Amino acid sequence: MPQQFSFHTPYASTRLPVFAHNVVASSHPLAAQAGLRMLAAGGNAVDAAIATAAAMTVVEPCSNGLGSDAFCILWDGQQLHGLNASGRAPVAWTPDYFQRKHGTGAGAPPVRGWDAVTVPGAVAAWAVLHQRFGRLPFADLMAPAADIAERGYAVPVVVHQKWAAAARVQALVEQPGFAQTFLPKGRAPEVGELFRMPGAARALHAIGATAGRAFYEGEIAQALVGAAQAQGGAMALADLAGYQPEWVTPIAQGYGGHHLHEIPPNGQGITALIALGLLQHFDIASLPVDGAEAQHLQIEAIKLAFADVYRFVAEPASMAMPAEALLDPAYLARRAQLIDPQRAQVFQAGSPGDVHRRGGTIYLTAADERGMMVSFIQSNYMGFGSGVVIPEYGVSLQNRGHGFSLAPASPNLVAPGKRPFHTIIPAFLTKDGLPVMSFGVMGANMQPQGHVQTLLRMLHHGQNPQTACDAPRWRFNQGLSINVEAHTPAEAVQGLRERGHQIEALSDSYQDFGAGQFIWRLDEGTGGAAERGYLAASDPRRDGAAVGI
Repeated sequence: MPQQFSFHTPYASTRLPVFAHNVVASSHPLAAQAGLRMLAAGGNAVDAAIATAAAMTVVEPCSNGLGSDAFCILWDGQQLHGLNASGRAPVAWTPDYFQRKHGTGAGAPPVRGWDAVTVPGAVAAWAVLHQRFGRLPFADLMAPAADIAERGYAVPVVVHQKWAAAARVQALVEQPGFAQTFLPKGRAPEVGELFRMPGAARALHAIGATAGRAFYEGEIAQALVGAAQAQGGAMALADLAGYQPEWVTPIAQGYGGHHLHEIPPNGQGITALIALGLLQHFDIASLPVDGAEAQHLQIEAIKLAFADVYRFVAEPASMAMPAEALLDPAYLARRAQLIDPQRAQVFQAGSPGDVHRRGGTIYLTAADERGMMVSFIQSNYMGFGSGVVIPEYGVSLQNRGHGFSLAPASPNLVAPGKRPFHTIIPAFLTKDGLPVMSFGVMGANMQPQGHVQTLLRMLHHGQNPQTACDAPRWRFNQGLSINVEAHTPAEAVQGLRERGHQIEALSDSYQDFGAGQFIWRLDEGTGGAAERGYLAASDPRRDGAAVGI
């Protein structure tokens, strides 16, 4: 039986769900409309997702850029596919390389600069997705983004907030090309101020004309390597030319008659799967949706999940415990017994680190009337990534290399060609092997927490995706520390405090509680054409929109 949703919202929502046969949801309206243009021109959901992703590099540069990494889960009309387009370390990167340059006391590669930059994977993701599934010419998919970059756009409210915060970070401002590109008047653009990226337009035209090869083998690659060599980086032409994304089989966890699918490690998607496996041992459905009892159980499950993830998850070849072992039902049943419904605990495993870093990630999703659904995420990691920019091409580079460790015993120890631990995770929900929902929630370690919180609201309490998106969220930090949104019900906050949680309420939803996009298939239980279309939602914590035709 299809999921029955309520369309009465108890929250101060400013958005309603969108119903259409072809839909795109992203955190910026211009990007969502770029994808919709592809669908109107006869393209499919992959074409729409690529066009949206390209436009997002221009309209939300504080979160992603042409130098991002990416992941994707998609339903092609018959089966599910996963794509890991996270970047690999340059061949020159070894522990000795970093110790010589940055001292033996460094625990990880630096946060900013060229020594934080792995090979960017996003453009390669667009290219291989298009090669396998796209319908329209690749250059057409880059055209809307290039047009926005050339003509400029009025900077929206939430993007301005993130941009202005970055402009106060000296380590960013000092990076080569950053101020020239993103602070053209010596400051962040104001809300409504026109911002252009002519260099990005040039790059997008080159990427479109060569199906991405210009970025890895041609003129953009030459510019990247030239800048790296001049500025003390290790990136080489061979590192770029040798890069290929990896097609993977998503991993899954059954819950409530459905299966949640995530990309396997080196990412943190397995966190949400572990948490759901633990929560199967509790009757969440019987508890009030916004009550302390339900929230406490979810928080404790997330804590246990992160304890294992931070300890074990890395590039699969470096993991001492494989994903299958972490998801073993007997193991999860034993771990679930550690949860006390009346008491918050500190679970001894892992090292969460600095949980207050501000992430930089965008998530988007698209679906078409033929039944194809795409869940896609790309990111520069921390706000504006490494801070390194190639102005003549508008390429801002991620800082995923900081996700490596320099500790010899760490599974994330840096090595040539290795991929670091990744935070960005697209998600997909199925029922009986057929598509139900493509979705994701942006925001560092908030991502799996957002997956769990929103999904439980839909499956157990019938909240439609927009309502589940609008609902107040909590965020586990470390130890007993959690944040809650300022509009969380007071009785729930008090109940959590009584259980021992150390709570700080925050009103900065964009930075600390993630932002999601959701597409739910209305005729769930079928895998072909979507005759009834979709319900789409976009998070009010960002500037975005769900749009459809």
